[in-house]
Order: sequence, then structure tokens, then C-alpha cells
Amino acid sequence: MGEVLSQNEIDNLLAALSSGEIDVDEMQGSEERQVKNYDFSRPTKFSKEHLRTLEIIFEHYGRLISTNLPVYLRKNVQVSVASSETVTFSEFTNALSNPVVLGIINFAPLNGSIIIDLATNLGYAMLDRMLGGTGVPLEKNREFSEIELIIIEKVLVMFTQLLRDPWRNVIDISPVLSRLETNPQFAQVIAPNDMIAIVTLNMKIGDVEGFVNICLPFFTLEDVMDKLNTKYWFSTMQENHDENYEEYIESMIRKVDVPIKAVLGKSRISVADFLNLQVGDCIRLDSKVENDMDVYVGNIRKFTALPGANKDTYAVRITSVIREEE
Repeated sequence: MGEVLSQNEIDNLLAALSSGEIDVDEMQGSEERQVKNYDFSRPTKFSKEHLRTLEIIFEHYGRLISTNLPVYLRKNVQVSVASSETVTFSEFTNALSNPVVLGIINFAPLNGSIIIDLATNLGYAMLDRMLGGTGVPLEKNREFSEIELIIIEKVLVMFTQLLRDPWRNVIDISPVLSRLETNPQFAQVIAPNDMIAIVTLNMKIGDVEGFVNICLPFFTLEDVMDKLNTKYWFSTMQENHDENYEEYIESMIRKVDVPIKAVLGKSRISVADFLNLQVGDCIRLDSKVENDMDVYVGNIRKFTALPGANKDTYAVRITSVIREEE
């Protein structure tokens, strides 16, 4: 944005033009062209078109994480692309804190690896949620224990597997999580001066918000750089992509485990009777033997059934389905 003149400067300029002190033609001829400095020691290998295509890829990736991560956390997760930029690998590693959660991913069949940097507050929130808590991060960062790293590694394995579908329009990849690092010094996958593209995802787990940085070295993406443009991207998209996505979501939902319980009946007894219960005592229920049992899916009454046995295990046989309107 050019310099903004004050009212006094505008009046003086108009007065100088009227008196002939300033020649308009001379001013137009002396106008300098805007020149942008170029650092040859850091050549820009990722164009704006490349970064925009990477943003499109990871917008799709963010939607997949938003769908799959709640299966593990039982909590709402929101993921969106925050920014993308080009820096050297040393600038990326120098900005990392210690401890840090870095997933080193082998990006086969492409050469080299990429890095997923998970914010520590997100890592602690995931751990707290998966271990039965409410998903609150620690007030002060500390080193991760071995058990905690094993749990986080399972989450990063899921993150790695979700990379396949977003990259399918560019290349079929088979990414594998090589290792998990908590010290940036042990994550030197390329030379410090090599250029990388960083795509930053903003992740929100309940009330906890943090960033997930994906480090993509030029060395790794060099063979597919010609395909990282929006024209190629949209030309290779399949028309039934949305249908495939819906089928994928449906298949993932079908894999979710839900608790089911069959209730024989209910009863209320005094604390004194409860304390005096012995083997062989009978508890009178509020249901009759010939009545159907209620079967609950979670806390929702969904079926009625009759008790029975299947080989050597107890079982129930569904007699009716209870619809929502009932």
C-alpha cells in the first residue's frame, strides 16, 4: 500500500503544480519500478499455486480427521486449514519447543519423509480424554511417559492412514509412521537449508485449541510438483467423489462399538436387606417370567427380547424393534 498524504501535503503539491515548480511529465518519467529482492541462497521452490493445491489437499485431510478422531475421543473435533508457507527446514526446527510431538512419516513411493507436528496441549488433551478424563491439557508441559507415547503413537498411525485418500488425485501413496520423536534434534530428515512447505491446521477438541503443522520437504514432493496445481487437481477428480466419501463415512460408522444391555427387571430393597444378602437368597423383580425383556443400546430402549442360551453362553432373542415415535 502506497504512502498516504496529509491534507497539507496535498495542498502544497497542488500549489507547486499550479506555479510550475513541478513538471508533471518529469514526475511520470522519474517514477521508479517496484523491485522485489530475491535471495538466491533460498530459491522459492513452492509457488503460490503449489501452496494453494496443498491447502485443498489438507482441507480434505482435515475433514477426515474431524470425522475419525471423535471415534477415539468421544468428543467433537473441528479441523480447518489455517495457513501455508515456505521456509527452510532449520527455521521449522528452531521454532519447535521441547518436548514436542513429531511423527516421522515415510511417504512411499515418494522419496524421503514428511513430519506431522502435533501441539503438546492437543497431545495432553487427547491423552486425558482417552484415559477417562474430560480432555483437559496440563497447566505446565512435561516429558511424555512411555505409556503416553504408545497411546499418542496409535493416534498418529490413524493420522498417517488418513493421508492416502486426500493425495489420491495426485499420487497413490502408502504412508507409514516410521517413528515418534519428542526431541526436535532427532528429527533431522533433510538438510537444514533445504526448502519445505508447511501447512498449518487449526484443531479444536472441545474447548482445547492448537495447531498441527505438516512439514512437506521439496525433496520429497519433487517428483509430483507438476501435479500440484489446481488445474490438474480438478481435472482428475472423480464425479462420484462425494458418493465414495459418504460410503466411506458409513463404513467407518458401522465399525463403532456401542454398548448393549438386556434388563431382566428392576427392584428396590433397603440397605439393611442388601447388607444381609446371602448366597441362595431371592430378589423379587418388577417383571414377570413370561414378559419380554427390555434391551438398551446405550441409554436408549431399542428392542424387546426373550432370554435364552446359545451353546454355553446366555443370549436373548429379539422379539420387536422399538421405533423412535414409540
